[in-house]
Amino acid sequence: MNKQATLVKFKETGRVAIKVTFPYSKETVEKIKTIPGRKFHGDTYPKFWSCPPSVEAVKLLKEWGFEIEPSIYSFLQKKEEKENIKITEIPGLKKPLYPFQYEGVSFIERKDGKALIGDEMGLGKTAQALAWLQLHPEKRPAVIVCPASLKLNWKKETEIWLENPQTQILSGTKVEEEITGKIVIINYDILTAWLEKLKEIEPVVLILDEVHAIKNNSAKRTKTVKSLAKGIPHIIALSGTPIVNRPIEFYNALKLVDNEGIFPNFWSFAMRYCNAKHTRFGWDFSGSSNTEELHEKAKKVMIRRLKKDVLNDLPEKTRSFIPLELTNTGEYQKAENDFIQWVRETKGKEASYRAENAQAVVKIEALKQLAVRGKLPQAIEWIKDFLETGEKLVVFATHIETIDSLMKEFKEIAVKVDGSVTNEDRQKAVEKFQNDNTCKLFIGNIKAAGVGLTLTASSNVAFLELPWSPGDLVQAEDRVHRIGQKNAVNIHFLLASGTIEEAIAKMLDSKRQVLDSVLDGKETESESLLTELIKTYGKEKEND
Repeated sequence: MNKQATLVKFKETGRVAIKVTFPYSKETVEKIKTIPGRKFHGDTYPKFWSCPPSVEAVKLLKEWGFEIEPSIYSFLQKKEEKENIKITEIPGLKKPLYPFQYEGVSFIERKDGKALIGDEMGLGKTAQALAWLQLHPEKRPAVIVCPASLKLNWKKETEIWLENPQTQILSGTKVEEEITGKIVIINYDILTAWLEKLKEIEPVVLILDEVHAIKNNSAKRTKTVKSLAKGIPHIIALSGTPIVNRPIEFYNALKLVDNEGIFPNFWSFAMRYCNAKHTRFGWDFSGSSNTEELHEKAKKVMIRRLKKDVLNDLPEKTRSFIPLELTNTGEYQKAENDFIQWVRETKGKEASYRAENAQAVVKIEALKQLAVRGKLPQAIEWIKDFLETGEKLVVFATHIETIDSLMKEFKEIAVKVDGSVTNEDRQKAVEKFQNDNTCKLFIGNIKAAGVGLTLTASSNVAFLELPWSPGDLVQAEDRVHRIGQKNAVNIHFLLASGTIEEAIAKMLDSKRQVLDSVLDGKETESESLLTELIKTYGKEKEND
């Protein structure tokens, strides 16, 4: 047997490597062990070594007397050409990307659709993943796995960015629905039930949102994701959580997108980067070590940008609407039908738009409270997922019941300011949020906390309920968007899908006079918003 180096592609992972075969020699084995990322395949026959394809590896193998297969040189040449790819436009993409987002898509393309997008929260990881899908409309079906609270948002985003996305959401654990979508969205919690059916459609792309959800090796969801990923050629992982703080939580994500054997196995990763310690309870891998080296290696499969790095590209404020599912759809639908009937009965009485306003407010407030009650479980999950990024969050609501529910859920890491809080305690709450790293969440009533406070420890605001006055909305946003804020501000509207909340939000969004009223020096009357809302419901009924 001669010393030979040939190109090999592993079917299970899609990884390309240099296969090294030679007559056994201890001296040669010791040399091979010096190549970064080398691996011994002792469970195959015949046994062999492999290493990532690189100019450095080929140079060493040649020096040691190996015959280099010509296909290795052509592969390395194509790889070098790919490393220079720069995408500046994407045919069919319905919205333009920011320059740094195009760079993210270019990175995914250079890595042949296997990459981790680790951008900080608010920089558009979703948009970059979808843009790569639009760049390759031939690569379908695609499966998107995400937290349950984000499924509707992913569907909305596919419709915003892609031409004819043909999106399908899978729900529940009763596997009865046929999978017909070109883009299939499913949450981690039910993935196990759908695993075999998903494998049957032979996905070409797998997108894993909030990929730190598979940090636990022994968890069923982790095992399921790994099983689904086998044989899928393109895997895009998304997470805004810094890897260097908790390396062990990212081993699975890094391994899934590692096409070059940079992280060969769990044990070597844990020992090198997790400050491994043996205790009386067993091995502890919760620490971190050699973080600079890990950061440099991770850059081969991951791209990460911080807000401060791309501020010149970003608008001062970015607003996004996050649709959430209701848990009380039947109850809400009945109340809304009653309201539509009431609008229909008062239609034609122009004076009634003013005369009946008081009654309309009562009915609309009842609808709003039903909506917020129904979406609250998913809103809480969304907040938990957000806080996983390590960033702080300001949440605004209007009703005591909503604020108390949030405080009950997050009491260990939250402060609140509503009408029941004294001026002294209000200031203490603000100072704690601003200065205490363990205080991650500020929960405020829009009226009580929407003016006079500085909450620049966060650059993220979430509205769980919408106010009537557009001025109140902008004032609340500006608790975070103040002098001293060094980041662009992300504003998230957590809306119950298909409810009156969406109707109100659409008005606020479509009528620029409402959102710009304070900036323009003119206030839109809340009464005009109410009147328009009533008219909208009347028109909807007429069109039924």
